Amino acid sequence: MKNKSLSLIITVIILSLAIGLSCSNPDSKNIDNTTDDEQNISQSSPSPQKRSGRKLHQRERNRKGRQTTKQADIASNSASPSRQGLPSFVILTDSEEQAVKLKTAIATRRSISNDLVAMGKILANQYRKAIVSYPFSARIAKINTKIGEYVEKGQKLLVLQSEEVGEATSGFYKATADYELATINFDREHQLFDKGVGAKKNFLTAEAELKVAEANLNAAEKKLHVLGFSENEVSRITKTHQINPVITLYSPIEGKIVKSNVILGEMIDESTELMTIMDPSLLWVDAGIYEKDIAQIKIGQNVEVNVPAYPGMPFTGKITYISDLLNESTRTITVRSEVINRMNKLKPGMFANLSIVLELDKNAITVPVSAVLDDKGKKLIFVRSDKKYYPREVEVGAKNGDFITIKSGIFEGDVVVTSGNFQLKSKLYEEILKNAGVH
Repeated sequence: MKNKSLSLIITVIILSLAIGLSCSNPDSKNIDNTTDDEQNISQSSPSPQKRSGRKLHQRERNRKGRQTTKQADIASNSASPSRQGLPSFVILTDSEEQAVKLKTAIATRRSISNDLVAMGKILANQYRKAIVSYPFSARIAKINTKIGEYVEKGQKLLVLQSEEVGEATSGFYKATADYELATINFDREHQLFDKGVGAKKNFLTAEAELKVAEANLNAAEKKLHVLGFSENEVSRITKTHQINPVITLYSPIEGKIVKSNVILGEMIDESTELMTIMDPSLLWVDAGIYEKDIAQIKIGQNVEVNVPAYPGMPFTGKITYISDLLNESTRTITVRSEVINRMNKLKPGMFANLSIVLELDKNAITVPVSAVLDDKGKKLIFVRSDKKYYPREVEVGAKNGDFITIKSGIFEGDVVVTSGNFQLKSKLYEEILKNAGVH
């Protein structure tokens, strides 16, 4: 009896549990459906706060996406590092700095020029050079100067004895006498004709003889000038009536006697170059400029000349002539400069290095040439700040000596690395490979 009662109780409990579960399932389903409906309504008409929140989440996802894309780009370019993947700076430990032995310099403003360099040859200025000779046969009777001396224009150089001079002087005296006689005869016949006692025929004859005598005198005087006599010397001969077959040669220009072929008593002719006088204070420098560079050359440009004999002692001048002919064998055009010869150091015939100033910047930012590195066709400089070394891509300009112009990329006062920058570049690319995951 007790067992039946226990079985009945258990059966009732099981039925109660079954009925409870069947009643609870529809309610739960309704709740879930209600929740889904609310979410659908919420999505169709979101509140302002929810819309703002979703926008912030969306921007954050986009930013993270861009970072991921940039990292992917760096990784994809790791085999050939590009400037987009350059680290912002490089750091060296104290031991690394000591090992590299870094040296720095400050980017400063200075005057710098863009020069075109060419090889040239120093020549005598032809407009300041004279060859002393004599157009007739003569003998050297006296030498007043010697080679190496400086002479003034009009200074006596030497005295010649010439048969031509004697004949010309004698002919001038005869022509002078004939002219004086013809003048007297003409004046007498003129007076007689004016008084009516002289024949017109005689007057006309005297007039013709005077004109002939005057022409002969002029011809004789011109011959003296051809022989080298000056106006003053001709006047002196006219007054003294002395026949002396000598003539004095004078310096035609101011300068230095650089060549002399005179020997006392030597006979000379019209082909003999007795002396060469040159003014060495202003010389020419002829240089061959390649045709590709000739468009940059202009009359009046400043030049600087250096010769091996005087290293570190430049000479200045200006371009005065550009040839119109091209040397077809060398493809060059001759450019001539006039150069001031300080202390007469330069000598015609010397070879010279010519620097033509194409562009002058008096306020350029410059750094030592050693600070600039080549990096895949571009220029790179490392700038130091707070023990960090920042790579800067720069645009360079004119180069002059040990300095080069920086047009962009750094600023005045920046501390740039001039020694050890190759090691910094190597470390920079090591960082690129590490960032890209390449080991």
